Amino acid sequence: MNRFLQSCCCLLLAGGLLYAQTGENKSAKWQVDDLVLHESASQFDISPDGKWAVWVKRSADKDKDGHVSNLILSALTEKKEIELTRGAEHDNSNPKWSPNGQLITFVSTRPVPKAKAAGPVEGPKPQLWLFNPFGGEPWNLTSFERGVSNYQWLDDDTILFAAAEDATHYELALKEKKDASIVVEDEAHAPPVRLFKFSLNDKKVTRLSSNNDWVQAFEISRDRTKVLAIHNRSLRYTYDQQVKPAVFLHDLKAGTSRMLFADGKLLVEAITAARDAEGFYLTTAYTTHPKYVNAAISLLYYFDPASDKAAPINLEWENGLASGPQGTPDGFVALLANGARHRLARFVRAGENWRRVWIEGEHASNTFGLRTGPDGRTLLYQYSTASTPAQWYRASLESSQVRTAVQLTTLNSHLNNRVKAKAEVVRWKGANDEEIEGLLYYPHNYEAGKKYPLMLMIHGGPYGADFDAWADNWAYPTNLICERGAFVLKPNYHGSSNYGLKFGESIAGKYYELEVPDIEKGVDSLIAKGLVDANRLGTMGWSNGSILSIALTTFGPTPRKYKVLGAGAGDVEWTSDWGNAHFGASFDNYYFGKSPLDDPQLYIQKSPFFKLDKVRVPTIIFFGTQDTNVPTQQGWLHYRALQQEGETPVRFILFPGEPHSLQKLSHQRRKLEEELAWYDKHFFHTGQPENEAFKKDSPLALVFKHAEFKKSGALYGELVGGKLVPETVKYGDLKFEIGRFELTRAQFAAFDANYKFDVGTENYPANGVSFEQAQTYCVWLSKLTGQSYRLAAVDEVASLYESAKAGENTLDYWAGYKVNPDDAAKLQLKLRQLAEKLPGAAPLLKAVGSFKGLGEDELIFDLGGNVAEWALGKDGKGVAIGGSADQPQDEKRTQRMPSPSYIGIRVVKGAANTGK
Repeated sequence: MNRFLQSCCCLLLAGGLLYAQTGENKSAKWQVDDLVLHESASQFDISPDGKWAVWVKRSADKDKDGHVSNLILSALTEKKEIELTRGAEHDNSNPKWSPNGQLITFVSTRPVPKAKAAGPVEGPKPQLWLFNPFGGEPWNLTSFERGVSNYQWLDDDTILFAAAEDATHYELALKEKKDASIVVEDEAHAPPVRLFKFSLNDKKVTRLSSNNDWVQAFEISRDRTKVLAIHNRSLRYTYDQQVKPAVFLHDLKAGTSRMLFADGKLLVEAITAARDAEGFYLTTAYTTHPKYVNAAISLLYYFDPASDKAAPINLEWENGLASGPQGTPDGFVALLANGARHRLARFVRAGENWRRVWIEGEHASNTFGLRTGPDGRTLLYQYSTASTPAQWYRASLESSQVRTAVQLTTLNSHLNNRVKAKAEVVRWKGANDEEIEGLLYYPHNYEAGKKYPLMLMIHGGPYGADFDAWADNWAYPTNLICERGAFVLKPNYHGSSNYGLKFGESIAGKYYELEVPDIEKGVDSLIAKGLVDANRLGTMGWSNGSILSIALTTFGPTPRKYKVLGAGAGDVEWTSDWGNAHFGASFDNYYFGKSPLDDPQLYIQKSPFFKLDKVRVPTIIFFGTQDTNVPTQQGWLHYRALQQEGETPVRFILFPGEPHSLQKLSHQRRKLEEELAWYDKHFFHTGQPENEAFKKDSPLALVFKHAEFKKSGALYGELVGGKLVPETVKYGDLKFEIGRFELTRAQFAAFDANYKFDVGTENYPANGVSFEQAQTYCVWLSKLTGQSYRLAAVDEVASLYESAKAGENTLDYWAGYKVNPDDAAKLQLKLRQLAEKLPGAAPLLKAVGSFKGLGEDELIFDLGGNVAEWALGKDGKGVAIGGSADQPQDEKRTQRMPSPSYIGIRVVKGAANTGK
């Protein structure tokens, strides 16, 4: 696999944009956590009867400071979803239905009951678990010291799996000595990964293979008699690609195994058991390079165990596969590589050949994930565009048509009220006068005829690509940049994947020589079109994207034209990379054509480090301390060179314990905050020095917020026709505006001159208001302002009021503790005593906005306390909703019954939110 491809593919799948959402008010500002707290869906498995799908939902957990994976069961015949696992204690993954559809197995790191003492490898290990999806607790199947890597059902009673053997005496002896020394690539003592089976009837584990290498992946044939497995045969393969993985055929009946394709012509990447025959589909890597497999297209073969032959399948598509085949009863469906978008195709077996048919449907051009059911008609797929966050759909595959598509997942709903940048696929002439494709994202405030700043966001790999698919994430915060008023260009430069073998291999031995001109010409084309200001250019990226960004500021024809650089895990000195990187030789020898032992001068010429004295671009650098893809020393070299030269600002942030891709939410958040602050200061020139003593959600911060609210003198609201009226604000995805505060006494008195209150309580909520008075007030306000004011309907604001948290002006506040229903009943006696002393008063009320508000940019107050507020029920009658000062907070209560003196009004402006 290409040096940076694995981590960069993860970044791409995590989170892009195409057409701006128009006709809707999506005004909430983007936040760093919008990217950090993302959700994703994967690993779908469809039940044998086609009625259910089990899948993995990955979501952020702030307490764990990371992402957690849990299993979800979704109905495919109706809208129904069941959480099979929950919580953040364990990661759960790889769910599979039993052949009879009665049970589900999965892999989990949850503690194993009565587990053996820990072996030489500490920490929780992924083990096999089993449960009935429609009731009961999961039960444990395996307890291997090093865990289970992958598995498949053989039959209703038997599960095959791969696992590393338990500790040897040699390992246990070292542990007893507390010897934590590491012998690099110690193949003699690396535990082999072998095949095992587990019988549900007798709970017995049986070893099936005796190999001394490492099983990476396997598939069971349709007749359940054979296993085709990929074996890794060298611990240093990733580094130098000398001893390549091999494919073995394991005969379960005969108990034998033998290696296939010994001539080394087929490099099998993945295996899929055919549903239309007894053989296997082999996804293979094809490259013209005699030694290294970095840039390679994926081709497909069919292996027939009966004839012992692997025959190529003519895909009639020179770019090859974008993803492996999904079986059908008459062949398979697959996504074919096609630049920024894939092509969805069906292949139907015709004797020893396959006939290709393009699949059409509403989402066919932007499908980026695929899963077929056993019947060949049930289809699950992931749909996304550059402006549409990814969701999975269920549909029916009828010949070449995808029909009756229904959204299956509901992910990242927090992005619904965010403006998403307009974007488009753009093309220009790059190096060698060849066409280059990329994605251009527009500023949120774009106006035709104006010029805007441009930020390059360069993908990793280099054998990776940017797609017309959602891609906002902590490494590439597209909308956070577009919101600041800049274009974003994501170029698929020479060497990128999905554009065919020639394009991918074009930079072998020519690293930098084509990619840099490609990117420069893309920037120049946007300047020539009058879209981009040539004096306001920035560049950023992670991994190879960082490497090329650094190159633009050192090797580029006009390096000083870039005004800011965000460098995440990027190389600057290649000789040390050759020795320190996890795949140093395979990457560097391929892309430079030689090793530093062969040509040390070449490595000096190619290393930006020796040109950093000329750099004048403000640079921020990010690295994880445990990065082995781009070793952390590269960040130190970059930082020290710029720091010691002292010619440009530089900042270096290290993330302790992190690998190449940041895992902790706190580190992802810190990366974004640091990076955006750097750009605000050095690129957008809007950044103000942050007062580190000022807490943004403190009472002092609330004072600053209050200063921004509409007031007439000391009174909340604004004057219209000489009358004080309430301020309304757009909140979330509501299609109307809602009162920032409850209607105040001063505002209600502008309507009802007979309404009396004590001096000094003008900003207290109007209370003791009847439902009829509330309705009459809205009619009066509408006539006064010429705009439509009304009471909210309960259904359209119920979820909003439910989001109010504890800590507002409720009976809990006055009691000094969380009041349960029994205490509440006793406290009502005290309130009645108080009412006798202060007849007609509501002494527990406070000025509106006295407690913390709800929201980020636009705050609204007192939803959960002070006075309850009139709303319209389904029958048109008045319903008092929200918390009040005379009632406990108590989420378990079905209905609150505030005293009439603790009921007031909150108005809304605009049409009813019928979509809710």
